[in-house]
Amino acid sequence: MNVLVLMCDEMAPKVAWGPPPSTPHLDALAARGMVFDAAYTPSPICVSTRAAIATGRPLHEIGCWSSAEPYDGALPSWGQRLREVGARICSIGKLHYAPGGEKAAFDESYEVMNVYGDGWPRALLRKPLSDFNATADFAEEIGPGDTDYLRFDRRGTAKAVEWLAAPERGSQPWAAFVSWVSPHYPLIAPPEYFERFNPAEYESDAEKVPAHPILQELAGFFDHDAHFSKESRGIGRAGYYALWSFIDDQVGAVMTALEQAGQADDTLILFTSDHGEMLGEKGFWGKSTMYESSARVPLIAAGPGVVPGRRDDPVSLLDVAPTICRAMGASTDGFNGRSLTDAPAPERAVISEYHDGGASVGVTMLRWNEAGEKWKYVHYAEGYAPQLFELTSDPDELNDLAPQAPERVAAARDRLFAIFDPEDANLRAHADQARRVEELGGREAILAQPEWSFTPTNKEKDMGATP
Repeated sequence: MNVLVLMCDEMAPKVAWGPPPSTPHLDALAARGMVFDAAYTPSPICVSTRAAIATGRPLHEIGCWSSAEPYDGALPSWGQRLREVGARICSIGKLHYAPGGEKAAFDESYEVMNVYGDGWPRALLRKPLSDFNATADFAEEIGPGDTDYLRFDRRGTAKAVEWLAAPERGSQPWAAFVSWVSPHYPLIAPPEYFERFNPAEYESDAEKVPAHPILQELAGFFDHDAHFSKESRGIGRAGYYALWSFIDDQVGAVMTALEQAGQADDTLILFTSDHGEMLGEKGFWGKSTMYESSARVPLIAAGPGVVPGRRDDPVSLLDVAPTICRAMGASTDGFNGRSLTDAPAPERAVISEYHDGGASVGVTMLRWNEAGEKWKYVHYAEGYAPQLFELTSDPDELNDLAPQAPERVAAARDRLFAIFDPEDANLRAHADQARRVEELGGREAILAQPEWSFTPTNKEKDMGATP
């Protein structure tokens, strides 16, 4: 069996499984595969999640806490496991590893996007938080047009089609990781896609940020919404939906190439995103929170051994590594997750962690099902009040049950601490980040660096320039 992993960036599952974007290619993949309705990211940011996917291990085990602590290839990856069974492993597109980290994980890599330089060092400045002033571009770079990201994604698609068509694909088992940047901001979409959406339908006034002090911290740091108007929120959302349609066509091109190569019946396909997108919900744009729009991800598995249908048991992107290795007969020892082709585990709980910019303390989510209900507990380190939501009755997470349910909060806390100690992880993250700050010349040296809010594709351009 071969494995094809298709990954996008910043895809909200609320959009994935409903209007407004039309996604015929993803719909076709979902129709012949298993859709996981309760799939969660190991961390609601790119760099840490991609490290966790590579290693099959959570942040508190691998220490890739933030956007300035990327995967460098030192820890074993699923790609290295596949080499042991004679498979060929290829990556095409965004990885967000440390520069050169892909060489340890893949036999061949094309159109690589890793972190720029040292990553995003402002993520390390959490006690005290720094200012972050590169937030206006989220609201300014919207609408129809073209960007480096779109050109990058088109090149990735073309390379994936070319790679799958090569005659040698039928002579050796292979795994390919094809990763696009879209629909990650800037929310600029090709005009032929943008014109499918009416921005006026998606306009809204600003939503109020929840009163929790750490959420207030995050919203103050990532103050993207302050730069939006009612009208520009509509344009931004229309751009996001258009990027969804753009990505759907990229997926379609790769799937067509797989079929034309005669490999479709022998290939396990996984489609997902590294995290979601808030799109102005509760005053947030981007990710970084544990709300469903940020921490939950779309996930489809299709191909040999997969029974089509839908599942609502919680799963994690940590499950990607053991799924790939199980499918190709490689060892799964040391991975934290479980194969997505295993039977559902109704009693399972999954976690997500955040130790990045804008939050002075670590934030941890625990998600589980119980007696037909869908529960989420959010733990804030250093004594900040937790949050508790029951998603079946409150899918928009508007009613925090923690203040009136202390016994259930205590039980959830105990369940989380039985998995790992988030307070210890918080301390270790801060200690590791303090050391990294010193390695980079200290706090003032980091503050003196140019500010930017997304990874450039052209390494020669000035930081902060429009992609």
